Amino acid sequence: MILVTGGAGFIGSAFVRVVDNPVVYDALTYSGRLENLQGVPHTFIKGDIRDKEKLEKAIKDYSIDVIVNFAAESHVDRSISDPGAFLVNVEGVVNLLNICRKYKIKLVHVSTDEVYGEMEDSNEDSPLNPSSPYAASKASGDLFIKAYVRTYGVDAIIIRPSNNYGPRQHPEKLIPKTIIRTLLGLEIPIYGDGSQVRDWIYVEDTVKIIKDLMKNGKSGEIYNIPGNTHITNLELVKLIGKIMSKEVKVRFVKDRPGHDRLYSMKSKLKYEVTPLEEGLRKTVEWYVKNEWWWKGLINDKYFELDEPW
Repeated sequence: MILVTGGAGFIGSAFVRVVDNPVVYDALTYSGRLENLQGVPHTFIKGDIRDKEKLEKAIKDYSIDVIVNFAAESHVDRSISDPGAFLVNVEGVVNLLNICRKYKIKLVHVSTDEVYGEMEDSNEDSPLNPSSPYAASKASGDLFIKAYVRTYGVDAIIIRPSNNYGPRQHPEKLIPKTIIRTLLGLEIPIYGDGSQVRDWIYVEDTVKIIKDLMKNGKSGEIYNIPGNTHITNLELVKLIGKIMSKEVKVRFVKDRPGHDRLYSMKSKLKYEVTPLEEGLRKTVEWYVKNEWWWKGLINDKYFELDEPW
């Protein structure tokens, strides 16, 4: 049986859609929502990944043999405002590792390309050089996993996707923020000059690859999942406007502190991904049709403010 920690979040809930009736364990913070799981077969447990007793009970009750961990605080701007809140990305991983060691459970940990920092063509052996408190917390979790694999023989793999986009992503993030603000006739804040380059991958592609790695990944290995679709933030926002057939009102604001100019990875895996424009069309269509999902989230300061840190 699969336990999906953080399974009510953006990527986690997409993963729940491609596996058979898993157990979802989620703290339901601001970005974890039961709405993301509507109509999807699963068993739900509300809990924090730092809660050892509740996790152990779930593992015993449902005979869990693999944990796929999406649980994390994931927004860079929030980490700049409150870095201490991101210790859950370290403490939670250590708790999962101790449980996996005790019960001989496989851990599939979902990390991020941001652990490599501002580096071109990072591969799985590239050094970690995180810039933001968020990236530092994720890199710390990765290092604990590597240590537990070597020291205790824990069965674990690390997966590092590039920037994900698609349905059910919180409006704090660039693509849904651009879509929703454009629908509302609001300006889109662009950090700095908008020339920062990101590599995007459609979330449904990501979770299919993670599912395959859950079954076939080799313990102790790291797997990068780039989308191989590089575009500047400003070009991306303009492309979304073109797809929506609407004018995108851009306002250039102060750059984010420590903002990486480039994320770029190589991978030892072979796979195909949804072309960016096709994936964006699907994403735009979903947000247009599902105002009920996002209308209660747009009072969040990380959606409203131009420089929320």
